[in-house]
Amino acid sequence: MSLVTAPSNTPVWVNVSRCKACDICVSMCPAGVLGMIPAPNSTLGSMIEVVVPEACIGCKDCELHCPDFAIFVADRTEFKFAKLSDGAKERSQAVKQNKFRKLGA
Repeated sequence: MSLVTAPSNTPVWVNVSRCKACDICVSMCPAGVLGMIPAPNSTLGSMIEVVVPEACIGCKDCELHCPDFAIFVADRTEFKFAKLSDGAKERSQAVKQNKFRKLGA
């Protein structure tokens, strides 16, 4: 049993009050689930957004590397995660090439 319970039908979520938008989680995501969006009131001028939640593979790389403990991934007993697809790998590379910004933003 995990210490934090996932919101209903949510594979990954962010506590924006703890997040400083360092983009480490975005850089670690192999499926391109996360992206940064402009947020002028945040510490670094942007904020993380869960862009494609249905592509989350539940690897927990984002959660494990977050220095602020601001991102959470549901437990495998609470959510059925996707498989890492070629499309997800391509999206991840595109996000990285876009300096971790949300694609199309």
